[in-house]
Amino acid sequence: MNTITVYGIPNCDTIKKTLDWYRKKNIRVDFYDYKKYGVKKEKLTQWCKEVGWELLLNKKSTTWRSLSVEDQHLVTNEKMAIKLMIEYPSIIKRPVIEMNNKIMVGFNETYFSKQ
Repeated sequence: MNTITVYGIPNCDTIKKTLDWYRKKNIRVDFYDYKKYGVKKEKLTQWCKEVGWELLLNKKSTTWRSLSVEDQHLVTNEKMAIKLMIEYPSIIKRPVIEMNNKIMVGFNETYFSKQ
């Protein structure tokens, strides 16, 4: 089985739910704290190519809402979104899960069960 890596922030409820789901299924995962370690531009670019920057950028997050309206309006393309996600990793939707050379974004128990 390929390695499963869960990217997120440890104190996030959705991350806790995701890690608990894997634990209950006895599936080993690696956890990467992107608030602590950040996410490299190359990784974000790869994710954006696979799922789109609009999905990765969490506009419902506290971090997004704390930005000025002017800063929010600057994010109109992948390049600007990646720049923002590098500066504020907590604005990345959680979790991002790498598995079998694919990524999934967000927690969806039904979808997880099919993987």
